Amino acid sequence: MSNIEIGVAGIAIALALIALRVPIGVALGLVSIIGIGEMTSMRVAWGMISATPFDFAGTWELTAAPMFLFMGYLCTSTNMTQGLFHAMRLYLARLPGGLAVSSVMASAFFAAASGSSVATSAAMSRIAVPEMLKHNYDKGLATGTVAASGTLGSLIPPSVLLVLYGVYAQVSVGQLFMAGFIPGVLSALLYIAMIMVRTKLNPSLAGNTDVRSSWDEKWDAFKHIWPLPLLIGSVLGGIFLGIFSPTEAGAVGTTIAALIALVRRTLTFSAIREALIRTAVSTASIFIILIGSLFFTRFLAMSGVPAAFSEIILGVSTETWWIILAVAVIYLVLGMFIDSIGLLLLTLPLILPLVEGADLNLIWFGIIVVKLLEVGLVTPPIGLNVYVIKGALGNSVTLSEVFKGVTWFIVMDVVALLLIVLIPALSLYLPQKMF
Repeated sequence: MSNIEIGVAGIAIALALIALRVPIGVALGLVSIIGIGEMTSMRVAWGMISATPFDFAGTWELTAAPMFLFMGYLCTSTNMTQGLFHAMRLYLARLPGGLAVSSVMASAFFAAASGSSVATSAAMSRIAVPEMLKHNYDKGLATGTVAASGTLGSLIPPSVLLVLYGVYAQVSVGQLFMAGFIPGVLSALLYIAMIMVRTKLNPSLAGNTDVRSSWDEKWDAFKHIWPLPLLIGSVLGGIFLGIFSPTEAGAVGTTIAALIALVRRTLTFSAIREALIRTAVSTASIFIILIGSLFFTRFLAMSGVPAAFSEIILGVSTETWWIILAVAVIYLVLGMFIDSIGLLLLTLPLILPLVEGADLNLIWFGIIVVKLLEVGLVTPPIGLNVYVIKGALGNSVTLSEVFKGVTWFIVMDVVALLLIVLIPALSLYLPQKMF
């Protein structure tokens, strides 16, 4: 077999192993070791195993991921995110579809604190969905809102996906955060606009939305959630103003979260232990996938598959629209079956040489990729956020109801994606060469 044939066979075997539920990092690592051994020798393959993880562990930029994970878990374990939905409900419930709008806003704040789409969906499904169902909201609208709004954690900084993309593509994580902020907010606003229009045209979707509250109640609710805007503003403001790097921002955010929890008397040893354990587990799983993907990158580079893939795509057309369309098809199809982190690290070895060959801006392209990954989180048949919602709510809703509910949100995601592609200036980062 030629090297390219070995590379193509390796991709097919890796996808088959992932479909059989072999952990993504393990699947990529095994395929890479055997493939490199077949193309060269097992001595070369074992040499890669001994060198790559050590070199990777010394990547400074990657430390931002566990820092932001710890900050998010600390906020959750110290009840800093508690009351978000209640406060948004008091302020926004009088709008058409007010409880669903409140869910989007609460999810956006939660996502900004946690940086995790799955964590946001899991938390809000237990808080917001029962409240909407109690007020006779359509089940599809209630569950679809939370499932889709949870994806905001992928784009609104600090985002773990943006950190991983930045490290892998060797671009500034800080610039990625700046570039992702406006598209993330835009997605949330499109969700809200769609909810308000639909419920205005069909009031039965929103059931009973007559939720009245006094200004005293609103002020009391604000007193419970003020730490979160302060925390998010401090972290993002420091990054945007260039005061500190993303890793330093994660450390500062964690310190501020701990101080706020200490003042509120919710910082306990059990809360810290819970946050540390969850951070360690999440970081370990991410690092295993990353190391496997680095092996896979070396394997594919030696096989020549990325170069051949780039030639095929660019041979059809070198226009930006064609490249974005080809990449979108890849992510939307694979996103139905593979989780976002695994898909990102599985595809970057193939996609990045194509993007660099077409001389596209990697910051702008990274935002497009993460937005495509967001869509994959709610796309049937395997939308991870949909299954998180179903698992949290049990038999009170069906999978078909949740998937039906996210349909309109997927449409809004497509609109947001088109705007990001067509209007790069939506980003705070303005690349010199885009098209």
